[in-house]
Amino acid sequence: MTQPPLPGVLADVAPLLDHWGYLAVAGLVFVEDFGVPVPGETILIVAAVYAGAGRLDIVLVAVLAFLAAVLGDNVGYAIGRFGGHRVVERYGRYVLLTPARVARAEAFFTRHGGKIVTVARFIEGLRQANGIIAGLARMPWRRFLAFNALGAALWVGVWVTFGALAGAHLETLYPAIKRYELYVLAALAVLIAFLLARHLRRRHRDKAERRGGGHE
Repeated sequence: MTQPPLPGVLADVAPLLDHWGYLAVAGLVFVEDFGVPVPGETILIVAAVYAGAGRLDIVLVAVLAFLAAVLGDNVGYAIGRFGGHRVVERYGRYVLLTPARVARAEAFFTRHGGKIVTVARFIEGLRQANGIIAGLARMPWRRFLAFNALGAALWVGVWVTFGALAGAHLETLYPAIKRYELYVLAALAVLIAFLLARHLRRRHRDKAERRGGGHE
């Protein structure tokens, strides 16, 4: 039986997902998890919605995302552990890892360790830098791997479950989304403005810290 077309933006990305679906999920989640600024979490959510609508296998999406997340964070761990501060100081600015931010994150990891590795996946910024910072802090690899796998399982489980449920009820949800689209866009605009202001404040604070450190 021919399935009805997906609504809205899902219909626009349907050809891409039909052709690259699983590879896109695995590839983007993998590279996001060692610092590359790509929408790994977004592609996971969209793929889960797509699977819930019957266009991908939900189990395969979940397994690939889990493996990619664990492997990506382990690449990040290796970068931090074996590349050390020299590599991060040289290239970290490309993924917003300034020396001051790295120092604060390392201190935080030293105090909280495994708990941070587990919850970091749900926090933008920490998700991408989690493995690198753990490697810099020289967290034992087996401990990192255990908490990393736990965090990946929870992260994938949450988004795959919600995405699949949404995908299974698209015919009900999509009219409501269209009805409140302007309110959603306004909320997103406010959120983007807030995040931009916070980013600019952090940049200003990091510059001030670097200037202060240079005078010591």
